[in-house]
Amino acid sequence: MKKRIIFMGTPEFAVPSLLALKKAGHDLLAVVTQPDRPKGRGKKLQASPVKETAVGLGLDIIQPQKVRDEKIVGMLREMEPDVIAVAAFGQILPESILAVPTLGCINVHASLLPQYRGAAPLHWAILNGEKQTGVTTMLMNSGLDTGDILLKREIAITPEMTYGRLHDIISLIGADQLIETIKLYGEGKIVPEKQKEEDASYAPRLLREHERIIWDKTAEEIHNQVRGLDPWPGAYAVCLDKPLKIRGSQVYQEKGSDEKAGTVLDIIKGKGFIVQTGMGSILITDVQPFGKKNMPATSFVNGYQLEKGYVFDG
Repeated sequence: MKKRIIFMGTPEFAVPSLLALKKAGHDLLAVVTQPDRPKGRGKKLQASPVKETAVGLGLDIIQPQKVRDEKIVGMLREMEPDVIAVAAFGQILPESILAVPTLGCINVHASLLPQYRGAAPLHWAILNGEKQTGVTTMLMNSGLDTGDILLKREIAITPEMTYGRLHDIISLIGADQLIETIKLYGEGKIVPEKQKEEDASYAPRLLREHERIIWDKTAEEIHNQVRGLDPWPGAYAVCLDKPLKIRGSQVYQEKGSDEKAGTVLDIIKGKGFIVQTGMGSILITDVQPFGKKNMPATSFVNGYQLEKGYVFDG
Protein backbone atom coordinates (compact mmCIF):
# COMPACT_ATOMS: atom_id res chain seq x y z
CA MET A 1 0.00 0.00 0.00
CA LYS A 2 1.34 3.43 -0.98
CA LYS A 3 2.55 5.58 1.94
CA ARG A 4 3.08 9.31 2.35
CA ILE A 5 6.83 9.53 2.99
CA ILE A 6 9.42 12.16 3.81
CA PHE A 7 12.93 10.95 3.03
CA MET A 8 15.97 12.12 4.98
CA GLY A 9 19.48 11.27 3.75
CA THR A 10 22.69 12.83 2.51
CA PRO A 11 25.60 10.71 1.16
CA GLU A 12 25.88 8.18 -1.66
CA PHE A 13 24.86 5.42 0.75
CA ALA A 14 21.34 6.90 0.95
CA VAL A 15 20.74 7.26 -2.80
CA PRO A 16 19.57 3.66 -3.48
CA SER A 17 17.00 3.98 -0.67
CA LEU A 18 15.57 7.16 -2.20
CA LEU A 19 15.42 5.56 -5.65
CA ALA A 20 13.78 2.44 -4.22
CA LEU A 21 11.05 4.49 -2.54
CA LYS A 22 10.34 6.26 -5.82
CA LYS A 23 10.28 2.99 -7.78
CA ALA A 24 7.93 1.41 -5.23
CA GLY A 25 5.38 4.13 -5.98
CA HIS A 26 5.27 5.79 -2.57
CA ASP A 27 4.18 9.41 -2.35
CA LEU A 28 7.46 11.26 -1.66
CA LEU A 29 6.37 14.48 0.00
CA ALA A 30 9.87 15.95 0.35
CA VAL A 31 13.55 15.10 0.60
CA VAL A 32 15.51 16.51 3.54
CA THR A 33 19.27 16.60 3.12
CA GLN A 34 22.30 18.48 4.44
CA PRO A 35 23.11 21.97 3.06
CA ASP A 36 25.53 22.28 0.15
CA ARG A 37 29.13 22.17 1.41
CA PRO A 38 32.36 23.67 0.02
CA LYS A 39 34.58 20.98 -1.49
CA GLY A 40 37.76 20.66 -3.50
CA ARG A 41 40.62 23.09 -3.86
CA GLY A 42 38.34 25.87 -5.04
CA LYS A 43 35.96 25.32 -2.11
CA LYS A 44 33.04 25.46 -4.51
CA LEU A 45 29.66 24.62 -2.98
CA GLN A 46 28.63 21.09 -3.84
CA ALA A 47 25.24 19.44 -3.41
CA SER A 48 24.95 16.13 -1.59
CA PRO A 49 24.43 12.98 -3.68
CA VAL A 50 20.88 12.76 -2.31
CA LYS A 51 20.11 16.33 -3.37
CA GLU A 52 21.44 15.69 -6.88
CA THR A 53 19.25 12.60 -7.13
CA ALA A 54 16.20 14.41 -5.77
CA VAL A 55 16.64 17.23 -8.29
CA GLY A 56 16.69 14.65 -11.08
CA LEU A 57 13.49 13.12 -9.75
CA GLY A 58 11.78 16.50 -9.50
CA LEU A 59 11.19 16.22 -5.76
CA ASP A 60 10.83 19.04 -3.24
CA ILE A 61 14.05 19.54 -1.28
CA ILE A 62 14.63 20.94 2.21
CA GLN A 63 18.18 21.69 3.42
CA PRO A 64 18.13 22.81 7.05
CA GLN A 65 21.23 23.94 8.91
CA LYS A 66 19.56 22.50 12.00
CA VAL A 67 16.72 20.03 11.53
CA ARG A 68 15.41 20.79 15.02
CA ASP A 69 14.54 24.36 13.94
CA GLU A 70 10.88 25.00 14.80
CA LYS A 71 10.10 26.19 11.27
CA ILE A 72 11.46 22.95 9.82
CA VAL A 73 9.53 20.84 12.31
CA GLY A 74 6.38 22.77 11.45
CA MET A 75 6.89 22.19 7.72
CA LEU A 76 7.29 18.46 8.23
CA ARG A 77 4.26 18.29 10.50
CA GLU A 78 2.08 20.08 7.92
CA MET A 79 2.90 17.40 5.33
CA GLU A 80 1.27 14.72 7.52
CA PRO A 81 3.59 11.85 6.55
CA ASP A 82 2.90 8.22 7.38
CA VAL A 83 6.63 7.53 7.60
CA ILE A 84 9.88 9.48 7.74
CA ALA A 85 12.47 7.20 6.11
CA VAL A 86 16.07 7.92 7.13
CA ALA A 87 19.38 6.73 5.70
CA ALA A 88 22.62 8.40 6.83
CA PHE A 89 21.08 11.84 7.20
CA GLY A 90 23.82 13.27 9.37
CA GLN A 91 21.89 15.02 12.15
CA ILE A 92 20.26 13.69 15.31
CA LEU A 93 16.47 13.90 15.06
CA PRO A 94 14.73 15.55 18.04
CA GLU A 95 11.64 14.16 19.71
CA SER A 96 9.57 16.82 17.93
CA ILE A 97 10.36 15.21 14.56
CA LEU A 98 10.25 11.61 15.78
CA ALA A 99 6.63 12.25 16.79
CA VAL A 100 5.57 13.63 13.37
CA PRO A 101 4.85 10.48 11.26
CA THR A 102 1.98 8.21 12.23
CA LEU A 103 4.07 5.03 11.73
CA GLY A 104 7.30 6.53 13.06
CA CYS A 105 10.76 7.26 11.69
CA ILE A 106 12.35 4.20 10.08
CA ASN A 107 16.14 4.19 9.79
CA VAL A 108 18.43 2.08 7.60
CA HIS A 109 21.57 1.31 9.64
CA ALA A 110 24.61 -0.49 8.23
CA SER A 111 25.23 -3.02 11.00
CA LEU A 112 23.58 -5.80 12.93
CA LEU A 113 22.31 -3.70 15.81
CA PRO A 114 23.04 -3.37 18.66
CA GLN A 115 26.56 -3.96 17.31
CA TYR A 116 28.35 -0.97 15.81
CA ARG A 117 26.03 1.87 16.67
CA GLY A 118 27.33 5.20 15.47
CA ALA A 119 28.79 7.02 12.50
CA ALA A 120 31.15 4.54 10.82
CA PRO A 121 29.84 0.97 11.25
CA LEU A 122 31.15 -0.43 7.97
CA HIS A 123 34.65 0.98 8.43
CA TRP A 124 34.93 -0.43 11.94
CA ALA A 125 33.53 -3.84 11.03
CA ILE A 126 36.42 -4.32 8.58
CA LEU A 127 39.00 -2.58 10.78
CA ASN A 128 38.14 -5.03 13.56
CA GLY A 129 38.36 -8.04 11.27
CA GLU A 130 34.69 -9.02 11.47
CA LYS A 131 33.59 -11.90 9.26
CA GLN A 132 30.03 -10.64 8.91
CA THR A 133 27.93 -7.51 9.24
CA GLY A 134 24.53 -6.58 7.88
CA VAL A 135 21.65 -4.13 7.66
CA THR A 136 19.14 -3.27 10.36
CA THR A 137 15.97 -1.27 9.87
CA MET A 138 14.75 0.20 13.12
CA LEU A 139 12.21 2.55 14.64
CA MET A 140 14.18 5.62 15.66
CA ASN A 141 14.13 7.04 19.17
CA SER A 142 16.10 9.86 20.81
CA GLY A 143 19.17 7.67 21.42
CA LEU A 144 22.10 6.94 19.11
CA ASP A 145 20.89 3.97 17.04
CA THR A 146 19.07 2.55 20.08
CA GLY A 147 15.59 2.20 18.59
CA ASP A 148 13.55 -1.00 18.33
CA ILE A 149 14.65 -3.41 15.59
CA LEU A 150 12.26 -4.12 12.72
CA LEU A 151 14.24 -6.27 10.26
CA LYS A 152 17.83 -7.57 10.03
CA ARG A 153 19.85 -9.16 7.26
CA GLU A 154 23.35 -10.61 7.58
CA ILE A 155 26.11 -10.03 5.00
CA ALA A 156 29.43 -11.90 4.82
CA ILE A 157 32.66 -9.89 4.81
CA THR A 158 35.21 -11.70 2.67
CA PRO A 159 38.94 -11.47 3.53
CA GLU A 160 39.77 -9.07 0.69
CA MET A 161 36.58 -6.99 0.75
CA THR A 162 37.18 -3.24 1.02
CA TYR A 163 35.03 -0.64 2.71
CA GLY A 164 34.03 0.69 -0.73
CA ARG A 165 32.81 -2.68 -1.95
CA LEU A 166 30.95 -3.43 1.28
CA HIS A 167 29.39 0.06 1.24
CA ASP A 168 27.95 -0.49 -2.22
CA ILE A 169 26.55 -3.92 -1.34
CA ILE A 170 24.99 -2.74 1.91
CA SER A 171 23.45 0.38 0.36
CA LEU A 172 21.58 -1.70 -2.23
CA ILE A 173 20.47 -4.34 0.26
CA GLY A 174 19.43 -1.61 2.69
CA ALA A 175 17.25 -0.01 0.03
CA ASP A 176 15.37 -3.26 -0.61
CA GLN A 177 15.04 -3.86 3.11
CA LEU A 178 13.59 -0.39 3.64
CA ILE A 179 10.81 -1.09 1.13
CA GLU A 180 10.09 -4.47 2.71
CA THR A 181 10.07 -2.97 6.20
CA ILE A 182 7.61 -0.19 5.32
CA LYS A 183 5.29 -2.72 3.68
CA LEU A 184 5.34 -5.31 6.47
CA TYR A 185 5.32 -2.84 9.35
CA GLY A 186 2.50 -0.90 7.73
CA GLU A 187 0.51 -4.14 7.52
CA GLY A 188 1.18 -4.90 11.18
CA LYS A 189 3.31 -7.95 10.32
CA ILE A 190 6.44 -6.86 12.23
CA VAL A 191 6.68 -6.73 16.02
CA PRO A 192 9.43 -4.23 17.01
CA GLU A 193 12.19 -5.86 19.08
CA LYS A 194 14.04 -4.11 21.90
CA GLN A 195 17.83 -4.00 21.53
CA LYS A 196 19.94 -5.87 24.07
CA GLU A 197 22.12 -3.24 25.70
CA GLU A 198 24.59 -5.83 26.95
CA ASP A 199 25.47 -6.65 23.31
CA ALA A 200 25.97 -3.04 22.22
CA SER A 201 29.18 -1.76 20.64
CA TYR A 202 30.07 1.53 18.98
CA ALA A 203 31.57 2.77 15.71
CA PRO A 204 32.78 6.33 16.32
CA ARG A 205 33.70 8.85 13.66
CA LEU A 206 37.07 8.24 12.05
CA LEU A 207 39.92 10.52 13.10
CA ARG A 208 43.21 11.26 11.38
CA GLU A 209 44.96 9.04 13.92
CA HIS A 210 43.00 6.03 12.67
CA GLU A 211 44.51 6.46 9.20
CA ARG A 212 48.18 6.25 10.21
CA ILE A 213 49.71 2.78 9.83
CA ILE A 214 51.55 1.58 12.92
CA TRP A 215 53.91 -1.09 11.64
CA ASP A 216 54.24 -2.69 15.09
CA LYS A 217 50.72 -4.08 14.61
CA THR A 218 50.23 -7.52 13.05
CA ALA A 219 50.14 -8.02 9.31
CA GLU A 220 46.46 -8.95 9.52
CA GLU A 221 45.59 -5.83 11.52
CA ILE A 222 47.37 -3.60 8.99
CA HIS A 223 45.70 -5.38 6.07
CA ASN A 224 42.31 -4.83 7.74
CA GLN A 225 43.20 -1.15 8.18
CA VAL A 226 44.11 -0.78 4.51
CA ARG A 227 40.92 -2.39 3.20
CA GLY A 228 38.74 -0.89 5.93
CA LEU A 229 39.73 2.65 4.89
CA ASP A 230 39.70 2.14 1.13
CA PRO A 231 38.77 4.24 -0.79
CA TRP A 232 38.04 6.75 1.96
CA PRO A 233 39.78 8.13 3.92
CA GLY A 234 42.72 5.84 3.14
CA ALA A 235 45.42 4.32 5.35
CA TYR A 236 48.83 5.95 5.07
CA ALA A 237 52.46 5.59 6.08
CA VAL A 238 55.32 8.09 5.88
CA CYS A 239 57.70 7.24 3.04
CA LEU A 240 60.59 9.44 1.90
CA ASP A 241 59.32 12.17 4.28
CA LYS A 242 55.88 12.34 2.67
CA PRO A 243 52.56 10.57 3.35
CA LEU A 244 52.01 7.54 1.15
CA LYS A 245 48.51 6.11 1.05
CA ILE A 246 48.46 2.33 0.96
CA ARG A 247 45.65 1.32 -1.37
CA GLY A 248 46.10 -2.43 -1.65
CA SER A 249 47.69 -5.15 0.46
CA GLN A 250 47.84 -8.85 1.20
CA VAL A 251 49.03 -10.72 4.27
CA TYR A 252 52.28 -12.26 3.02
CA GLN A 253 53.47 -14.27 6.02
CA GLU A 254 51.89 -14.68 9.42
CA LYS A 255 55.39 -15.02 10.89
CA GLY A 256 58.04 -12.64 9.64
CA SER A 257 61.75 -12.04 10.09
CA ASP A 258 63.59 -10.39 12.98
CA GLU A 259 63.86 -7.11 11.08
CA LYS A 260 62.48 -3.92 12.59
CA ALA A 261 58.77 -3.34 11.93
CA GLY A 262 58.36 -1.09 8.89
CA THR A 263 61.40 -2.48 7.07
CA VAL A 264 61.08 -3.29 3.36
CA LEU A 265 62.07 -6.96 3.28
CA ASP A 266 61.90 -7.55 -0.44
CA ILE A 267 60.63 -6.22 -3.74
CA ILE A 268 58.71 -8.69 -5.89
CA LYS A 269 58.70 -7.83 -9.56
CA GLY A 270 55.21 -7.35 -10.91
CA LYS A 271 53.57 -7.57 -7.47
CA GLY A 272 54.89 -4.94 -5.07
CA PHE A 273 57.04 -4.78 -1.94
CA ILE A 274 57.00 -6.69 1.33
CA VAL A 275 57.11 -4.90 4.67
CA GLN A 276 57.87 -6.39 8.07
CA THR A 277 55.18 -5.82 10.72
CA GLY A 278 55.00 -6.49 14.45
CA MET A 279 53.94 -10.03 13.59
CA GLY A 280 54.32 -11.34 10.06
CA SER A 281 54.86 -9.45 6.83
CA ILE A 282 52.56 -7.70 4.39
CA LEU A 283 52.70 -7.32 0.62
CA ILE A 284 51.87 -3.80 -0.53
CA THR A 285 50.30 -4.00 -4.00
CA ASP A 286 48.86 -0.51 -4.66
CA VAL A 287 49.75 2.95 -3.38
CA GLN A 288 48.97 6.62 -3.84
CA PRO A 289 51.93 9.00 -3.45
CA PHE A 290 51.29 12.48 -2.04
CA GLY A 291 49.62 14.66 -4.69
CA LYS A 292 49.45 11.80 -7.21
CA LYS A 293 46.95 9.23 -8.47
CA ASN A 294 46.72 5.60 -7.41
CA MET A 295 49.38 3.37 -8.94
CA PRO A 296 50.68 -0.20 -8.70
CA ALA A 297 53.31 -0.55 -5.99
CA THR A 298 55.81 -1.76 -8.60
CA SER A 299 55.46 1.56 -10.45
CA PHE A 300 56.10 3.41 -7.20
CA VAL A 301 59.22 1.31 -6.53
CA ASN A 302 60.61 2.15 -9.95
CA GLY A 303 59.68 5.83 -9.94
CA TYR A 304 60.74 6.64 -6.39
CA GLN A 305 63.73 4.28 -6.10
CA LEU A 306 62.36 2.45 -3.08
CA GLU A 307 64.91 -0.16 -2.05
CA LYS A 308 65.10 -3.28 0.07
CA GLY A 309 66.09 -2.33 3.62
CA TYR A 310 64.24 1.02 3.64
CA VAL A 311 62.42 1.61 6.95
CA PHE A 312 59.05 3.34 6.90
CA ASP A 313 58.53 6.03 9.53
CA GLY A 314 55.55 4.27 10.99
